[in-house]
Amino acid sequence: MTRHDTGAGRTAMVLYLAWLVSLVATLGSLWFSEVRGFVPCTLCWYQRILMYPLAIQLGIAAWRGDVSIIRYALPLTTLGGLIAAYHVLVQKIPDFGFASTCRSGVPCNAAYIEWFGWVTIPVLSLSAFVLITILLGAVAATRR
Repeated sequence: MTRHDTGAGRTAMVLYLAWLVSLVATLGSLWFSEVRGFVPCTLCWYQRILMYPLAIQLGIAAWRGDVSIIRYALPLTTLGGLIAAYHVLVQKIPDFGFASTCRSGVPCNAAYIEWFGWVTIPVLSLSAFVLITILLGAVAATRR
C-alpha cells in the first residue's frame, strides 16, 4: 500500500467517524423525544435542523469518500455548535439569554436530564457538533 492509499484510508475512516457521531446524535435526539417523550424547545429544534442533514450528507460522503463535503458540512456544524453553546449557557446561567428565545412551549432552560450533575441534552449536542467539526478539520488537514 502506498503512502497515498494510507492517507485515503484514514480520510475515509475519519469521515465514517464524523458520520457515526452525527447518526448517534440524530438517533439520540429522536429517542429523547419519541421514546422518552421529551418535548424539544425552540433551541433544540434549531440544533436538530442543523444535525439531521449531517447524518445523511456525511453518510453519503463517507461511503463515496467525498471530502468535498467539508465545505457543506462545516457551516452546519459551526452554526449548530454556536446555538448549542448558547443553549448550554441559557441552561446553566440563570437569567442568561434573550427574553424572547423560548417564550412559548418548553422553556429553553429546562433540563430533562442532568447526567453526572452537568451533562444535559444541549451539552450532548454541543459535544457532537464540536467533535464533528474537529473530525472534518482533520480531514481537511490531511488534504493539504
